Amino acid sequence: MEKELTKKERMQIPRQQMPEQEAGARSRNFNEVNLGFTEELAKMEAARCIQCPKPVCVAGCPVGVNIQGFIQLVAEGKFLEAAEEVKKDNVLPAICGRVCPQEEQCEVKCVLGNKHEPVAIGRLERFVADYEREKVGIRQPKLAPKTGKKVALVGSGPAALSCAGDLIQRGHDVTVFEALHEIGGVLVYGIPEFRLPKAIVKAEVDALAELGVEFRTNYVIGMTDTIDELMKDEGYDAVFIATGAGLPYFMNIPGENLNSIYSANEFLTRVNLMKAYDFPTHDTPVFDCRDKNVAVFGGGNTAMDAVRTSKRLGAKNAYIIYRRSEKEMPAREEEVHHAKQEGVEFMVLHNPVEFLGNDEGWLRAVKLVKMELGEPDKSGRRRPIPIEGSEFELPMDMAVIAIGNGSNPIIQQTTPDLDFNKWGNIVVDEETMKTTKKGVFAGGDIVTGGATVILAMGAGRKAAQAIDDYLKNTNEW
Repeated sequence: MEKELTKKERMQIPRQQMPEQEAGARSRNFNEVNLGFTEELAKMEAARCIQCPKPVCVAGCPVGVNIQGFIQLVAEGKFLEAAEEVKKDNVLPAICGRVCPQEEQCEVKCVLGNKHEPVAIGRLERFVADYEREKVGIRQPKLAPKTGKKVALVGSGPAALSCAGDLIQRGHDVTVFEALHEIGGVLVYGIPEFRLPKAIVKAEVDALAELGVEFRTNYVIGMTDTIDELMKDEGYDAVFIATGAGLPYFMNIPGENLNSIYSANEFLTRVNLMKAYDFPTHDTPVFDCRDKNVAVFGGGNTAMDAVRTSKRLGAKNAYIIYRRSEKEMPAREEEVHHAKQEGVEFMVLHNPVEFLGNDEGWLRAVKLVKMELGEPDKSGRRRPIPIEGSEFELPMDMAVIAIGNGSNPIIQQTTPDLDFNKWGNIVVDEETMKTTKKGVFAGGDIVTGGATVILAMGAGRKAAQAIDDYLKNTNEW
């Protein structure tokens, strides 16, 4: 800004709106919806930050970014310096700026939010990361001298990538083992192109590879090698398990095995990672839902991703069917808003009781029952109760089940001295991410169950610090 603004003047600046594709156009393509701040919009938004003496927003950031510091640099037009400041704590800023729920983390703590709208911290983070990548390329940090220690990371999602970035900078050799053929975990198979372009993920991964992180794909730990074999035969000094939560849950109702009923994992993986939307150029097809009726069951971000994807694949009617009210939906407000703009119909307080098929085994309808909210359940949300006599059929050609995920059991089945809880998640010390097995650490969704990208990254950073300490003091456990 040309002149120093007073605190009062800063607080009077309205929150800047990010340009985005028009809803009618974007619902027919897979290009990114949000187009990003311009330089002037970024500076204006950054000027809203009142530079609190005690910036409480930082406490809401799982990786501890110096939010106040990088935003001040943006306000001064020092965009490259701002990107460098963010990257001291976040190795994936272009990704986090797009998909993290800042409104529930750093932004919810912004003091401006008491009387005004909070500073758009996530959008500014995205801006500086994109600015650096587009203007000068992703710049690399300095590395500590080599320690001679080797660390294996199992999985290549946000927890592993964050951990890898910190460990390689500390001088350790890092190898990431990924079961699929692309690096990125949920970032590449679960989040659609229109929310997170795969070129952004590739750029961040390539930057880690340039630092020296080794990536091995098509490598299933527990099958190709076990955890014990990595440590005893391959010579790794420590292992970080970050395999995520990729085992889909189903509703276990009659007819759920009919053709054209998918788990959200399969549907999104086929479209995002295997590019089913471009069949037959890419040879992994998905149900042709052009001019068809599609229902997605669930109310989280994955459900929004799936239903918005179905619209882009040509669905005539695309429904979100959710057993609670919209208020209880765990999805980000932005994703719900965008889905509505794109023509998705929300059927809240409805629950499926049966899928109905035709004579050839294909889905033709879903039987729904209307619900009402009763007393809160263990999660604190009001428990949905069926309304007697309210059942009806809704014609349906394709359905996607997006009600959550569990942990793949392969690691559990092949690592008997590793403790798991009743949900199949690895038990860790929350401060160090240590498991019950010496030299083995874990973090992300395999520990917490399905959560957010930034929480997984926070676990990765915490584990990296603990692994570094362990490697320097291997006699202590």
